[in-house]
Amino acid sequence: MSTVTWITARGLFGRRRFLLLLPLPLVLLGLAVLCRSLGVDPRQWAPAVLVGLGLAVVLPVVALIIGTGVLGAEIDDGTVVHILTKPLPRWQIVLPKLAVSAGVTAATVAVPLYVAGVLADSVRLGLALAFAGALGALAYSAFFLALSLVTRRPVLLGLVYVLIWEGLLGNFVSGTKVLSIQQYVIALADRIAPTGLLETTVSVPVASVMTALVSIGFTVLAIDRLRSFSVAGETS
Repeated sequence: MSTVTWITARGLFGRRRFLLLLPLPLVLLGLAVLCRSLGVDPRQWAPAVLVGLGLAVVLPVVALIIGTGVLGAEIDDGTVVHILTKPLPRWQIVLPKLAVSAGVTAATVAVPLYVAGVLADSVRLGLALAFAGALGALAYSAFFLALSLVTRRPVLLGLVYVLIWEGLLGNFVSGTKVLSIQQYVIALADRIAPTGLLETTVSVPVASVMTALVSIGFTVLAIDRLRSFSVAGETS
């Protein structure tokens, strides 16, 4: 597993798509610093920056870029053949790639979320956002990794989920929030550090259970899906 983890990390940091991870967190951090330096009331900018940008855009988009790339890119360029020919159980391939995806996503997003939370309210809110964001990174990564194994257009479908399901429908159809990873993150962060800056109708028990179900369920789906791949990288 350590070999797969190393190969995945080296491939991820060596691809151009990794450079796409930097602008969004920097924008989040820059806006928070700018609003705080100008003395703007946090109640006016924090919901838009923390939730509207940080949890609704930065977290899922970074997870999408990484989650669909740790295995999907290898399928596209054919290098997955080298892994599939090894006598490894498929879970020993999926789990290290999921760990790299979730870890890099969490590390990329947690720092700007923490800083923005501190600037908006307190260290407690910053830590709550970083912790909840890390759990969200795991759920998103499992979902997008599985998506890269069930469709040839994982990025497109991932954007549909993030922009249409979580973004558009989530604002107008309250029932869709129960199936929104973004809402789970908001609920968990608000439970750890209640401030009034984060709002959601999803309860903490639902958010906790659904985060676990999404993370485990899509990981199992990814493992099962990878078992159906032949050496040529095609599904049987």
